[in-house]
Amino acid sequence: MSDQVVTLHTALGPYPHVAGLRDGTIRSDRIQFDFENVEPITRAFRRMVRTLDFELCEIALTTHAQAVVYGKRITALPLVMTGGFHHGSLVCRRDSPLRGPNDLPGKRVGVRAYSQTTGIWVRGILRSEYGIAPEAMKWITQEDAHVAEYPDPAFVVREAAGKDLRAMLLAGEIDAEIGLAKLDAPEVRTVIPDAATVAAEWSRRTGVRPINHVVAIKTELLEAHPWLARELYTLFVRARVGTPPPYGMTVNRAAIEMLLRFTAEQGLTPTRLRPEDIFASDLMGT
Repeated sequence: MSDQVVTLHTALGPYPHVAGLRDGTIRSDRIQFDFENVEPITRAFRRMVRTLDFELCEIALTTHAQAVVYGKRITALPLVMTGGFHHGSLVCRRDSPLRGPNDLPGKRVGVRAYSQTTGIWVRGILRSEYGIAPEAMKWITQEDAHVAEYPDPAFVVREAAGKDLRAMLLAGEIDAEIGLAKLDAPEVRTVIPDAATVAAEWSRRTGVRPINHVVAIKTELLEAHPWLARELYTLFVRARVGTPPPYGMTVNRAAIEMLLRFTAEQGLTPTRLRPEDIFASDLMGT
């Protein structure tokens, strides 16, 4: 491949912090982006790990870790597209008898897919903070994992096509759900009482601000163009506006390591991966 201009078929969410890359305000003489709009952006993840439809693609960190385990030739860049606290992502009906996480064992909990990164954060917090193992609940899902080779555990149940988890929650068919119901809806509340305060204290104690989505690139491109990872990182940094999640491995390492630990503990990867196993080696010091 020539090092003159590398064209990257790209899928990223419509965030302010990548707008400069989309509109060409931020550019490079050696990189050209060919953007495809995918809505919601999560639909691009499945295409990236199953059929490598993109050269550069936003991706859930757990999806990426699973893809690497199953031999997909993609590499992550420490460019955080989305993240945030997840203590408040676990919700129940406002009139639910659930008084807190300790009432969850034996209950039915909905989540879009068992491998969804928000669900992994919530289950990891339930286990590490409250001693509640994932298998103590029955997990009700709508989708399989983005990585086709991964089979869900036996305590995960796929709902029939057309069933809506939010409607099931409000109808009392499931006891709680993750990441689907709007927290300002009058019908629901957080399972963890005062979730925002608890999350802030947890973050101070652990030094972690959770991340969900990063950016992945085809490994063969990094091998063909050794300068590519660093130049992409520089472009994304130049495009930053507002207050997006911080970029770089140093500031995000604790969150990445924790999520990779949770991913392994929950059986989504057979072993605990290190950041070095899935991220571009020449960006480890960023």
